[in-house]
Amino acid sequence: MTAKQSPAAGQCSRLRQIRNYFIIFVFGGLYYCFLEALWRGYTHWTMAVTGGACFLGLFIISVKGRELPLFVQCLMGSVLITAIELCAGSIVNLILGWNVWDYSVLRFHFMGQICLVYSVIWFFLCMPGIKLCHVLYQLLFDVPDNLHAGKGSEIHETQIR
Repeated sequence: MTAKQSPAAGQCSRLRQIRNYFIIFVFGGLYYCFLEALWRGYTHWTMAVTGGACFLGLFIISVKGRELPLFVQCLMGSVLITAIELCAGSIVNLILGWNVWDYSVLRFHFMGQICLVYSVIWFFLCMPGIKLCHVLYQLLFDVPDNLHAGKGSEIHETQIR
């Protein structure tokens, strides 16, 4: 909130930011379910929650790390997605026994919940995902097109905190 902004305006801005994060979460969850249905032929409702969390995390990486090379952003995204996948898999597969996925037949897996092959796939899927995050950021946060080119980005740093 700036010195010229009223407390009500600051609260309205904060509510708008929360709404935008919710939109990004829901979009990511639906988009991931769509991709998984194309890949495996089916999905599970828990993948909407997991996909939403992953996409929101990728969105934050793409905005906070916009000055980083795309390779580094994708690497960070892949690590984050793999970590979320391990957490979600531990809950839905190992604790609840829902058997949503099982990577134990693949090489270099950990507890059947994550594996190197999918971490590499997440890395490459982060490339278009980060580009999509840039578009969503511009649309939802009213940011100029040159934000991710490094020009003018300091103006909007407070919008993503």
